[in-house]
Amino acid sequence: MHFFPTPILNRIGFRARQRNILVRFSDLGIEPGLVVALEKEGFTEPFEVQCEAIPDAMLGRDICCRAPTGSGKTLAFGLPMISRTAKAESKRPTSLILTPTRELAEQIRNVLHPLARSAGLDILSVYGGTPYRGQLRKLDRGVEILVACPGRLIDLLDRGALRLDDVGIVVLDEADRMADMGFMEPVCSILDECSPNRQTILFSATLDDDVEEIVDSYQYDPAIIGIGPEEVSMDSMQHIFWKVESRGKADLSAYITEKCGRSIIFCKTRAGVNRLGKQMDDLGSSNTTLHGGMNQNQRDRSMRKFSTGRARVLIATDVASRGIDVDDVGCVIHYDPPENGKAYKHRSGRTARAGSTGTVVSLVQRSQNRQYRRIQSQVGIKCEITNPEPEILDEREFVLVPPEKSEGKRERPSRNNKRARRSRKSNRHRDSNKNGGKRNNRRRRGNKGRSRRRKKADSRD
Repeated sequence: MHFFPTPILNRIGFRARQRNILVRFSDLGIEPGLVVALEKEGFTEPFEVQCEAIPDAMLGRDICCRAPTGSGKTLAFGLPMISRTAKAESKRPTSLILTPTRELAEQIRNVLHPLARSAGLDILSVYGGTPYRGQLRKLDRGVEILVACPGRLIDLLDRGALRLDDVGIVVLDEADRMADMGFMEPVCSILDECSPNRQTILFSATLDDDVEEIVDSYQYDPAIIGIGPEEVSMDSMQHIFWKVESRGKADLSAYITEKCGRSIIFCKTRAGVNRLGKQMDDLGSSNTTLHGGMNQNQRDRSMRKFSTGRARVLIATDVASRGIDVDDVGCVIHYDPPENGKAYKHRSGRTARAGSTGTVVSLVQRSQNRQYRRIQSQVGIKCEITNPEPEILDEREFVLVPPEKSEGKRERPSRNNKRARRSRKSNRHRDSNKNGGKRNNRRRRGNKGRSRRRKKADSRD
């Protein structure tokens, strides 16, 4: 059994594992108390990205790491951050993690919270769609590690709810996704607010031009690390393109998911997600929905329902195409076409993960033929668009977990709930007018009668 001090292991961690030499978190420079906390959470042996990134991060170096979702990158940046984070004053966090989506922010907080607590550090996630009051109260009390989406963080900065001068460690997670969502300008303004002597750690599935600009402008001599293929691999997936008419898409999707087990169906719009969810309900298909119009509690419940197996199918917009780590997704269905080849790759990358295989089915209407041909060219595949043949699909076993007692009917997005409440209120108002119309008329006639009688009495006087 071999153990290495941090300087010797630096940059050779994974190669040591390839030679069947046991590497532990303590060998990477992680202190004993944090190692014990890791073991309690079930983490006993580091993954490749952790072996490669942790030693340099522990030394305070900037990191530029290309690594896919599900590779273990949360601990790769989280453990050095917890080890090196200073205590915070009120409204002045000392470490910051920026993420593109609420789901990823919560995922990171859930992983790091018990580890940070063992080190006496507080961690808070902030993102849109949630009340300000609790976030403001916790910031005022003081938190060391802040996990944030750029939009809400900018908003809190504008409100004077916090300052970033003391932030000595910044992590940009899913940097390419933030670039795709138009967050690069806010991200740069946030980095400018942080300490000029900070450590900047960047993780991204791809390193395109926008990400390279961040590396060039905001990192100093970063350690460059590459884990896995440079792009989402299309080789481990079975790609199928079927001609469909609009009316038959829901029925075909339900049949595909019954055969392929746990599946994700991507729609273009929120309304499309809600509509397909209702159609799948009517067809008896176990499903849950996810899109940006839902409040955070609804989104969390949907993800728990899908990840725990209480729903076979997740119907979602592209909000689910990145940063969501759910194992054993057997099939991805492009119900509506993705925007481009990059979006096709990231949607499809929800299946065939961690060495497994998966099926990707695109439902192609006549008007979409040219669009899908262009997407195939962009991702480097060539498949005929044929008539549906569901019998060729591999059957995957899926055991549906019974629903929780608290689960009721599908909840609609909060905006629709408000609209429904306004509609019910206006209906009650119309009903009251109908029922009380005659009574009101009698009341008005009675008032007029009393007025005429007063006038007659006045004239007699």
